[in-house]
Amino acid sequence: MSRHQMLQAALVIFGVVFCLIYPLAIVWPSGWAWHDGPPASSHYFMMIVGVYATLGLFLIRASRDPAANRSLIEFTIWSSVVHAVIMAVQSYSDPMRMGHMTGDVPALVLVALVLGVLLYGGDRRTATA
Repeated sequence: MSRHQMLQAALVIFGVVFCLIYPLAIVWPSGWAWHDGPPASSHYFMMIVGVYATLGLFLIRASRDPAANRSLIEFTIWSSVVHAVIMAVQSYSDPMRMGHMTGDVPALVLVALVLGVLLYGGDRRTATA
C-alpha cells in the first residue's frame, strides 16, 4: 500500500471516528466528555461534537484528493496537537479529569502523528501525489 493510499485510509478512519465523538462519550464518558451527566447536558460538549462531526465529514471528503486538501489535513494535525496539549494540562490540574489521559488526549496525538507522518514523511512528492 502506498503512502498516498495509507493517507486516504487514515483520513476516512479518523473522519469516521470524529463523527462518533458523541457515542464515544456515552460509552466512555471519563475519557471523552468534560462534564458530569449525559453528553447532551453540556452546551459546550454539543458544540465540540458539532465541530468534530463537521471536520470528520470533510476529512472523509478530503480522502478522495489529499493533495487538494492539504491545508485541511494540516489544520487537523496542528489543531489536534494544540487540543491534546491543552487537555493534558487541564487533566493534570484537575485529578477528576485524568481519564482523558487515556482517552481523547492519546487519540488526538495519534491523529496528529499518523497524519503528520503520512503527509510530511518520506518523499514529498508521495505525500502530495
